[in-house]
Amino acid sequence: MRKRNFYPYILLLALVGTVSACRVGRNYESPDLGLPQQYQDQSTGDSSIAAVSWKAFFNESQLQLLIENTLKNNLDLKIAVQRLSAAQSYLKQARAAFYPSVTGQVNASTNIPSKNSLNGLSLDNFIGTSHIEDYTVSVGATWEADIWGKIRRQKEAAQASYLQTYEAVRAVQTTLVATVASGYFNLLMLDAQLNIAKKNVALSDTIVTMIRLQKEAGSATELAVQQAISQQLVASKLVPQLEQAIIVQQNALRLLGAEFPGTVNRIGAINDFPVYEQLSAGVPAVLLHYRPDVRAAEQQLIAANANVGVAQGSMYPSLSITATGGVNAFKASQWFTLPGSLFATVTGGITQPIFQRRALKTRLEVAKAQREEAELNFKMQVLSAVHEVSNSLAGIDKLKEQERIVIAQNQNNSKAVNNAKMLFTGGLANYLEVVTAQSNALQSELNLADVHRQQLQAVAELYRALGGGYE
Repeated sequence: MRKRNFYPYILLLALVGTVSACRVGRNYESPDLGLPQQYQDQSTGDSSIAAVSWKAFFNESQLQLLIENTLKNNLDLKIAVQRLSAAQSYLKQARAAFYPSVTGQVNASTNIPSKNSLNGLSLDNFIGTSHIEDYTVSVGATWEADIWGKIRRQKEAAQASYLQTYEAVRAVQTTLVATVASGYFNLLMLDAQLNIAKKNVALSDTIVTMIRLQKEAGSATELAVQQAISQQLVASKLVPQLEQAIIVQQNALRLLGAEFPGTVNRIGAINDFPVYEQLSAGVPAVLLHYRPDVRAAEQQLIAANANVGVAQGSMYPSLSITATGGVNAFKASQWFTLPGSLFATVTGGITQPIFQRRALKTRLEVAKAQREEAELNFKMQVLSAVHEVSNSLAGIDKLKEQERIVIAQNQNNSKAVNNAKMLFTGGLANYLEVVTAQSNALQSELNLADVHRQQLQAVAELYRALGGGYE
């Protein structure tokens, strides 16, 4: 038997083993963010309300049902899930890049040359036929050795892109939870303000009647009656305005749940919702664990870092090994005659890009610029997240002070209305004092409902800003 020369193959494997130690790109390292130890004017703590599930955080049954229905049917969330499915398919494709590509082929051909051509004369004189037949069934495989780690970087980039899309789905959900809660609180506030407006309309009717009686007794003028009616119309105008706002808010909530316009069920009143006294925001570093848009920005940076390695690897030699085997014959009757019709071919080659009209260098420069851009975007997302949490904490704190002031104001105005009515009946106060007292009382009651709504919405916003609402 003839000896085969294995030295070229051994040399090729040694070369592959040597250069495989030279990996392209650099492994990802999280940039220094310089995060503060705590939020402004807040005590330090590792726990965060973001770890609390939305069902535990918003424990009112009707609100839970509304959020659950929205998460089930919201179209934006469904679109985000489909994008996640597409990203998962790309990830599977990147993982399969380590395996060879295999193709099957079946060919049957007949070549009839000109009888006056050299091929035609040769066939007729030496083979005794006027045509050539060729039948082939083959399977081929091509495999690129990942000698520089380029394929590994491609997989790393696809993995990061998938996780970025996954975090984007979480970001949509956290936003939806907070938006539905805020909309529900706003709806309850409008209900409360509508009740206040209707109550003030009834009170205005009483005051108008009282002043008319005073006019008939000669203790008040027609101007006093007109002023009282004007105040009555102000309160009456609020009723259709608030009813319109309620319809618009209900439609907005139903739109989030992919439903047509209609009513939204609610139980209780806005004052039935207590405002959390102690809310743990944790430390700013916790945002990197819970906040989905921050996590998505970091995954984008990881993908951009891996793409730099892919661009570098494209500039280096690539080793491809191709193997083909099957059966081949020049007659159909001998096509599958074994082993005579068997054939096999194995080739290996190294390709080094030399001149690509600067395409590869441009690709590397763009990849590096995109990595820097992704890092800046990541830092910006972290910075924005810290500011949002800090603003939410400040809002919650200052709204408590506003609530105390508005409650005192509301109590004072309620007393003023009663005193004004008694003094007017006794002739010790004029109609302007009664109308002014009623107007102030109406505004303070509306403000109190609004402040309570702002407090609840600030808590919902803090929950979102910390990354809560996904679990």
